[in-house]
Amino acid sequence: MKEKIIILGAGVMQGPAITIAKELGLFTVVLDGSDKAPCISMADLFEQIDLKDKEAIETFALSLQKTTSRIGIMTAGTDFSASVAWVAERLGLPGYPYEAALNASDKSRMRECFKKASLPSPEFITITSQDLENSERNKFNHGVHGVTRRTDEHSSLNLPCFSLPSVVDSSLSFPIVIKPVDNMGSRGCRRVDTIEEFPEAAKTALGFSRSDRAIVESYMDGPEFSVDAIVYHDDITICGLADRHIFFPPYFIEMGHTMPTVIEKEKQNAMLETFREGVRALGLAAGNNIGAAKGDIKLTEKGPMIGEIAARLSGGYMSGWTYPYSSGVQPIRAAIQMAMGREPDGLDLVKNWTCAERAFISIPGTVKEIMGVEKARSQSNVNDLFLRIEKGSEVAFPENNVTKCGNIIATAPERAAAISAAENAARSILIRLDPADKQTEAFFNRKPLDPETSALPAFPPDAFQITDEMRKELAHLNGIQPVKTGDSNYSIAPFPSFTESGLTDYMGRTIEESLEAVRLITGFPLPLCQKNAENKAMLGFSFWKAFIRGGYQGAAYYIDNLG
Repeated sequence: MKEKIIILGAGVMQGPAITIAKELGLFTVVLDGSDKAPCISMADLFEQIDLKDKEAIETFALSLQKTTSRIGIMTAGTDFSASVAWVAERLGLPGYPYEAALNASDKSRMRECFKKASLPSPEFITITSQDLENSERNKFNHGVHGVTRRTDEHSSLNLPCFSLPSVVDSSLSFPIVIKPVDNMGSRGCRRVDTIEEFPEAAKTALGFSRSDRAIVESYMDGPEFSVDAIVYHDDITICGLADRHIFFPPYFIEMGHTMPTVIEKEKQNAMLETFREGVRALGLAAGNNIGAAKGDIKLTEKGPMIGEIAARLSGGYMSGWTYPYSSGVQPIRAAIQMAMGREPDGLDLVKNWTCAERAFISIPGTVKEIMGVEKARSQSNVNDLFLRIEKGSEVAFPENNVTKCGNIIATAPERAAAISAAENAARSILIRLDPADKQTEAFFNRKPLDPETSALPAFPPDAFQITDEMRKELAHLNGIQPVKTGDSNYSIAPFPSFTESGLTDYMGRTIEESLEAVRLITGFPLPLCQKNAENKAMLGFSFWKAFIRGGYQGAAYYIDNLG
C-alpha cells in the first residue's frame, strides 16, 4: 500500500501540497473542518475534522498508522502547525516538538521567547476580555484618572487601565498595534493611535481569538518583508524574501507582494540573520526537528525587527506559487519529503525571475456582475487568477487579508514586466454592485471622523484623495442635477482641477481609466464636457462625489440608481 501523508487543510493554499504529494507517489489524506473546502476533490481521502481538535486528529492518524507502512503529517498556509506538532510528537512522526510549535503559534509566547533571546521585537503586554471589563468598571467608578494594574503571566510589563489617556507605567506608548494571540491573515489586527480607539479595537481583536487573549505591542514603523524557510535539524534554508505592499491604515492590508526583494543586499542579510535567530529562539531549529518557518520582518530605523514567525510555510500564495515561479524551487515538496522522514532536496535556485502577486478589492455591497476576468487571464506574463467572489457574493472593503475579492500572479524575467502584468490584470477586473444594497448606501453616507478627535481618516478611505481646492470646485457643481432622458444620454460636468490632477485610486487606476470602467459597466458613452452643456442630462456634483468616494464602482452605482 502507498505511504500516506496527512495534510491539514483543504483550502486553496493547500492545493499545491496535495498536488505535489501525489507527484511524489503518496496517498493524500486531507483533513478540514468544512465539508465544502475547495480542494477536497483533489484528495485521495477526505476526513472532516476540526483542525483545532488535536486529539481527534491524533486518534484518526493513529488508525492510519496501524494499517500503513509509513505516514507523515504537515500543513502549509494554515494556523494549525501546533496540531501537526502534537500528532507528530504523540505518534513518533518527523516534525517539531509541540512546545516549540506553540511558541510559534501563540504570539504572547513568541514575544517572550524573543525577549529572552534579546532579539529585536516590540515591547508588549497581553490582555483578556476581563481586563476590558475591569477597565470600563474602573472608568465608571473612578473616572479616567483611576489606575488598575496587573502583572501579566506572559509578560513582565504591567497592564495599565486602558481608560487612561495614555498607557502609563509601561514602556508602550501610542501608536500601538493590537491583535489576537492565535489567529492569522491579519484578522482582528489594527493600529491604534488614541485611547479613544482602543476599547473597540480590543473587543474586535479578542473576538478573533480562540483563547480570549490579545497582544498589545509597540508599533514598528518601516517596510515589511516576508520570508519562508525549510528547517532540517539545525539547518535553515531560506526559500524566498519578498517585499510586502501594505495599505489602508489603521489596518494592515497586503495588496500584494513582489519577489525577490530589491532591498540592498546588506539589509537583506541583516533581516535574514535576525529571522534565523528568531527561528532558533522559538526552539524550531534544533536536534532532530524538521519543518518549515514563515516570518514577517520589519525594517525600522533601528534595523530589522521581528513581526512574527510561524512554524509552517506561508499562505498568501508565496510558498505555493510566487517563490516556485520566481526560483524554480518548490519548498512545499521539501516540507513533504521531511514529513515522510526523508532528507529534503531540490532547494537550489534554478532561475531568478520576478514574480508579482496583486489583490483586487471592492467597496461594500453585493456583487451584481463581474467583468474583465478573461481579459485579465489572457494578459501576457499572467500565471494565475484567483477569484474569491461570484454573482450574489457580499463584499466589503478589506479589514484583514481574507476579505479581498481575488488575486493575480504574474511572472517575467524583468521585474517591471511582472509588476506591470499583475497590476494591469488586477485593474481589468470590474465589479458592479447591486444598486439596492444597504451596505453600499451606508458606505456613501458615512461622514469622515472629526479631525479634532482623531488623527485617522474615515475608513474605508475615499477612492481618490482630493485637495481643498478640488473640494471648493466640486461645491460649485452642486446646482447641477441630472435630468433623465429617454436614452440616458448623460454627459459629465467639467471638473478640471480633479480630472487634470493625475490622481489614482487605491488600485492605481487613473481618473480616465476609472471613467472608462464606468462606461463599460453602464454601457453609456458619458462624455466629459469641457464646459457646462445646455439641454443635456448633466452629471455634476452627486456623480463626482460618488466617483471620488467609491471610484468607478461608486460612479456606476450612482448611475444605476438614477432610474
